[in-house]
Amino acid sequence: MEAIRQHKGLVYALNRTNIDTDQIIPKQFLKRIERTGFGQFLFYHWRFNDDGTLNQEFSMNNPKYEGASILLTGENFGCGSSREHAPWALADYGFKVIIAPSFADIFYNNALKNGIILIKSDEEQINTWQAKAENEELHLEVDLEEQTIKDNDGTVVNFDIPSYHKEKLINGWDDIALTLLLEEKITTFENQKA
Repeated sequence: MEAIRQHKGLVYALNRTNIDTDQIIPKQFLKRIERTGFGQFLFYHWRFNDDGTLNQEFSMNNPKYEGASILLTGENFGCGSSREHAPWALADYGFKVIIAPSFADIFYNNALKNGIILIKSDEEQINTWQAKAENEELHLEVDLEEQTIKDNDGTVVNFDIPSYHKEKLINGWDDIALTLLLEEKITTFENQKA
């Protein structure tokens, strides 16, 4: 997992609530076992028409959002089934940070385990940023160490994140890397049992 301390990026505002994992990555694309290649199918039924052409009415297809790496969205993001493919698709598309009033619990843990910074923020602040992102180019600067978000206007908003997840993200540790931090103790234990 890539270490991430700070991230500055273009914001894409998806002003919807209760976006479930099947909307994030539909079930027909879950046949692959590797973690890459899912970004092309992100929000597939919204981004594409039935004939496979781009749905020009879906805001994410607007060229002004090309390269967006921060997703701003509504409450209960990631509800539904527990598929880990959802954070894989978001990360593969290029999203490094997702800001919402709330997240489904299983999605929250899956996304953090896959190196995406998830931030719960006040709905009023999110509405302000969504309006800006829809009307102009909005960039946010997220500082994970300081636990702050700074916008184009210099507004700084604090956020909370569990220290366990924060440490893993800052150091780029997944669960395997955490286990390997104890490799010396594991080896000592195994040698005592031999």
